[in-house]
Amino acid sequence: MFIIFLPACSDEDKINDLDDPKLVTIAFFEAIYNEKNIKKAASVCSPKLARLLLHYKTPQSVARHLFNMPYDKVTEIKPDDSGMKIREIFKDKAIVTVYLSGYQGEDNIKDVKRLSLIQNDRNQWIIDKILKDPF
Repeated sequence: MFIIFLPACSDEDKINDLDDPKLVTIAFFEAIYNEKNIKKAASVCSPKLARLLLHYKTPQSVARHLFNMPYDKVTEIKPDDSGMKIREIFKDKAIVTVYLSGYQGEDNIKDVKRLSLIQNDRNQWIIDKILKDPF
């Protein structure tokens, strides 16, 4: 008798809405900061970035080391509403700017992050790179 073990990844560890780069970006930050689920955040990343996220093991370490944003709770995750600029979205690539607001202790902290997304072979948007701070 042979038993095959497959790595289990439940639906709660996946982000399912992958057809809009802005929604992927929001769900990514929501998974890290509010759901405290780095497996879920890694599910929408390129293999290289997913390995990096999972290397840090905890959402707090990811927040501190990759984003330098030690929020306790993020209250607002808002993509840039000025619309995707022509030069920032191509057929299979996009750069999304997102504004975050939240609390660390009693301090209200606001920050801006930019992510580079690509479409995979199934036409799903995945996060490829964390870009340098725009300011």
